[in-house]
Amino acid sequence: MTAPPLLLQAFLQPARLASLDLAQWDMLIRQARKANLLASLHARLHEHDLLPQIPAQPREHLAWSHAIAERHALAVRQEVALIRQALAASGAPVILLKGAAYVMAQLPCARGRLFSDIDILVPKEKLDEVEAALMMHGWAATHHDAYDQRYYRTWMHELPPMRHIRRMTVIDVHHAIVPETAPIHPDPAKLRAAACRIEGHADLLMLAPADMVLHSAVHLFHDGELENGLRDLVDLHGLLQHFGSQPTFWPLLVERAAALELVRPLFYALRYARSMLHTEIPADTLACVEQAGSPGKSLLTLMDALFLRALLPDHPSCADRLSGAARKMLYVRANWLRMPPLLLARHLLHKAFISPKTEE
Repeated sequence: MTAPPLLLQAFLQPARLASLDLAQWDMLIRQARKANLLASLHARLHEHDLLPQIPAQPREHLAWSHAIAERHALAVRQEVALIRQALAASGAPVILLKGAAYVMAQLPCARGRLFSDIDILVPKEKLDEVEAALMMHGWAATHHDAYDQRYYRTWMHELPPMRHIRRMTVIDVHHAIVPETAPIHPDPAKLRAAACRIEGHADLLMLAPADMVLHSAVHLFHDGELENGLRDLVDLHGLLQHFGSQPTFWPLLVERAAALELVRPLFYALRYARSMLHTEIPADTLACVEQAGSPGKSLLTLMDALFLRALLPDHPSCADRLSGAARKMLYVRANWLRMPPLLLARHLLHKAFISPKTEE
């Protein structure tokens, strides 16, 4: 059996990193950079008090990544404060999603996590008001093509990304967690109703713990954005470990997955977190989710072949001759899950043949 990549070994058995030679450290750092996990690796080593045992050269790379992550977290907190200020008059409840929520709630998985934009969830009926308020405070849409505007506003679960004209920071305003045209429909009202306050921030919300896990699962296994696939799986591992200590978490996770039509993404999340990162999951939870959410045996064999390749860092040292094909197949799958066939065909034709001419 082929040994797992060094980066996976680092997260599974961090104590073994002290025995790596410099050539191995060079490879590990390259893999971690590609996976956007170098600062998270620093956090993992710090957690186990292993940094003093690391050779000076790689320790310097890790220290710089930690410094960048600390500055990033500070910038996120400042940007969230400005978003709160911009939306205060709108009366819209601001629910932070993914990385921004992890940082503001100071969850363990936020340590070393880097991300490019801030995601928020607001009621659909408040979209126009929220967009106007953000525009008044310097954010502007990034997609000006008429087709792209229609694509986001008619079919997707978010507004076109908005970038601040001075700070160049990006915010994604969501009204749901999957596209309107997707075959599954997690009710955004149920997500908003269960949202909880972020400690120390009376006017900020985040998804409830089970919903946070489910959103991370559907983002990774439904959207097809696998450039940071291992980072997102590490997020899931961290969330499950952190919230899993609560006795009511696991039964509620299964219950919420069924209520939000997200049992299949949860099945994949638990399966690959357990197989790749050795996440501890109660046997009854695994059995229940497998019974309700597992695909057929043949399809599961195919999905294992695809995800166990595509979730690794996109680096030559982590790839075999089928890795590229696996990522392409999962990209096609993600588009297939996003839209019904006729609408998808029309969308792909437009993006392939009409949009390039418009840009010219």
